[in-house]
Amino acid sequence: MRLLIIMKRALASLLFVLSLATCGRAQNVPARLQTGYDQLDQKLEKLISADELAVSAKEAASLDNVLFLDARESFEYDVSHLPGAINIGYDNLNLKTVKDVDKSRPVVVYCTVGYRSERAAKKLRKRGFTNVYNLYGSLYAWKLAGLPLEDANGKPTERLHTYNEKWGSFVPDSIGEKVWE
Repeated sequence: MRLLIIMKRALASLLFVLSLATCGRAQNVPARLQTGYDQLDQKLEKLISADELAVSAKEAASLDNVLFLDARESFEYDVSHLPGAINIGYDNLNLKTVKDVDKSRPVVVYCTVGYRSERAAKKLRKRGFTNVYNLYGSLYAWKLAGLPLEDANGKPTERLHTYNEKWGSFVPDSIGEKVWE
């Protein structure tokens, strides 16, 4: 019995050490999720999960009856967002906007790069939504895929809210007018 306890403790210690060793390490991101912009792809592989709950911009755009949810603050959403997207915020996640949505409907959550939206998507799943995806690379990946954005008035825009100046450096200047204030 004592040997079993010692072995369990040794295994727990080994698993802890292994988990520390892998923190911040890059994952193997499938080609379908890569944005094609190396600087962004390198950052994303350390920050966002590239799993079966992540979709690329092209995959998201091809989904039938999809609902896009923007997990950024309203001032970011007003600058630019995916066409038809609903803003749910992040700091004060407003899920009242989706209370009447069929919980089996495909939902794609996005933000600037996918960090906030990944967390918002988890909250939606906990509330019973069964078909929720995180847009891997989020707004950046969408724009790099050549897909359109709209402003607060629903008009096409080339402006892109980059969260802040530092995050704006992870996409090329050719992506559009970078805004962070």
